Amino acid sequence: MKSIDDDFQLKDEYDFSKGTKGRFYKPKKVSTTIRLDDDILMFFKKSATLLKIPYQTMLNDVLRKYVTSHKPPL
Repeated sequence: MKSIDDDFQLKDEYDFSKGTKGRFYKPKKVSTTIRLDDDILMFFKKSATLLKIPYQTMLNDVLRKYVTSHKPPL
């Protein structure tokens, strides 16, 4: 019987120049409790409703953009 691995050969080099970085990355969601000012929470809830997305998803996106655009304090 022929094995699946019989015809498989590794190349010496592979071209990943057209690959997508982080394509299969899915961050782990963690449940937490935070205290926010009412006006901030209402802003995100109303904005998310208009955009038809969950407000927690919108908060997460805003925080992720902030984190990726700022260096951590020393």
